[in-house]
Amino acid sequence: MLKKEERADYIFNRLNEIYPETTIPLEHKNIFELLIAVLLSAQCTDERVNRVTPELFEVGSTPIKMMKIPTSKIETIIKPCGLAPQKSSNISNLSKIIVTKFNSEVPKSFESLESLPGVGHKTASVIMSQGFGCPAFPVDTHIHRLSQRWGLTKGKNVKETERDLKKLFPKKSWNKLHLQFIYYGRSHCTARGCDGTICEICRMCFPKRMKSFVANKP
Repeated sequence: MLKKEERADYIFNRLNEIYPETTIPLEHKNIFELLIAVLLSAQCTDERVNRVTPELFEVGSTPIKMMKIPTSKIETIIKPCGLAPQKSSNISNLSKIIVTKFNSEVPKSFESLESLPGVGHKTASVIMSQGFGCPAFPVDTHIHRLSQRWGLTKGKNVKETERDLKKLFPKKSWNKLHLQFIYYGRSHCTARGCDGTICEICRMCFPKRMKSFVANKP
């Protein structure tokens, strides 16, 4: 069986072979739109978010425009994404805060981003990495599960998993690697399609694993 560092090296190199180029799956034209799209993606697929956001961004592509839209209208538009009452309230309120407190610009720090309604550490990490190009490794439940399957962490939550992944991989690779994990997980190592013994990476990392692997829930 490969050691943890050997598994990390293999995964890093293999993902770069499979996904030499990565694009952000959430469609957007500016950082504010990316922020809203990431917020909407909570407990919702990117595909569904991308179906909803064109209508929303047509009328609310900036914080100033979004804050002028009635919350009820935002809720109606984003209803297919789920949790619409809370998400619409957060979108309206964070737009107002960005306008009044941050001069209509999405703030460029973890602390400021996480002070916004509905924006947790994972969402802030996505904005810092994919929006501003600052090194970050956003970890959601999907990446948390993959990291455990591949023996990269024994973290009990996404915070611990993020800490372990940052120790294993070069800082300059974090932004791209985060997306590579997501793309591979969706295509090859899904919750239903691989139990830790089926996909290429699982088999290479743990060739003698015979039983299904059950990840710790965050």
